[in-house]
Amino acid sequence: MPALPALGALSIGSLPFTDAHHACRRILQHFPEIPAWPQLPRRSFQENMYAQFSERFPGIVLAADRLWVDRQQDLSPALEALYAAYLEDDLSYGEITPDYAAALRPFLDLVAADPCPRAQRRDATLPPSAAKGRPTPTNRRLAAPRNTQYALEAPPLCLKAQVTGPVSWGLTVLDGDRRPTLYDEVLADAIARHLRLKARWLERALRQTCPHTLISVDEPYLSSFGSAYVSLGREQAIALIEEVLSGIDGLTMVHCCGNTDWSLLLETSVDVLSFDAYSYAAHVSLYPEEIAAFLDRGGMLAWGITPKSDDAYSETIEGLVDRLCEAMRALAGKGIHIDDILHASLISPSCGLGLLSEPLAEHVLELTAGVSSAMRERYA
Repeated sequence: MPALPALGALSIGSLPFTDAHHACRRILQHFPEIPAWPQLPRRSFQENMYAQFSERFPGIVLAADRLWVDRQQDLSPALEALYAAYLEDDLSYGEITPDYAAALRPFLDLVAADPCPRAQRRDATLPPSAAKGRPTPTNRRLAAPRNTQYALEAPPLCLKAQVTGPVSWGLTVLDGDRRPTLYDEVLADAIARHLRLKARWLERALRQTCPHTLISVDEPYLSSFGSAYVSLGREQAIALIEEVLSGIDGLTMVHCCGNTDWSLLLETSVDVLSFDAYSYAAHVSLYPEEIAAFLDRGGMLAWGITPKSDDAYSETIEGLVDRLCEAMRALAGKGIHIDDILHASLISPSCGLGLLSEPLAEHVLELTAGVSSAMRERYA
């Protein structure tokens, strides 16, 4: 498993387009090294980040753009089927059908159609550690910049997909009494195992085209962790997330687009921590000891430096590079060597772009790819 390219660009997940092929072409144009399967929530409510991973969950009801779990049903047969699939590692249970993921097959077909032979894959970007393909602090080096045009000059180093995390899914999807399913002890356990199978199925689908994968567990609701509105213990949150992460064979990522207790996520086995660096870089730098330990074990930081709002129109590549460098220097000032930060960094938008206008989303993609190239030119 090759490591991820230092200062490489990647997307978070969703895009506002309704044409699946158009969305895939844009991803491959701007993120040729680590392209991500695009989720298209404006195409259908079934691609909403919670509905998209709801197929076959016990008692699930999807109707009129609403999603909930009907606890009035006898859930025993469906729960037995879920746990049987989990115990037997039956990944067919986790299948995401085309109605829920219109861009997945076109994405894989476009990547597979790449004319560059697989033997020319640039696997030497960053040497993997013996444990799980992670770069070690002593042997990282910067990758050469890549052409961001759509005509790929080499197959992707890694394919990315994303699944909604169990905390966010369980706090958003309610039962018939409008109670979060995460607060039902039986359903909470089922949610984590259900999403683990979804993640494993996605990873297998990607590996049919590329042997190297990055699966992100998206947890926007962790920004509410510790508040009076969320009754969730630290150990429970870690256990739920770890249940999903531990089922993934390749590289893993957790994305949170708000502020949270970052030490919680750094305590998991995740390989890449993705955060909104445009708004919360200073908050993340409050955890220097945890981040230092994370980097020492080969972890990487995905800096979401491009805002997913109209603020992006007033930003330039140069301005975002300066903002990112300032954030990195602030973290380095806490005792982490700047070279270790640079070599363990990726560049991304601050969050998914699925609810933006198409022109704004295009602009954010261009800015993100531009910041990645500019950072490599500055530091290579």
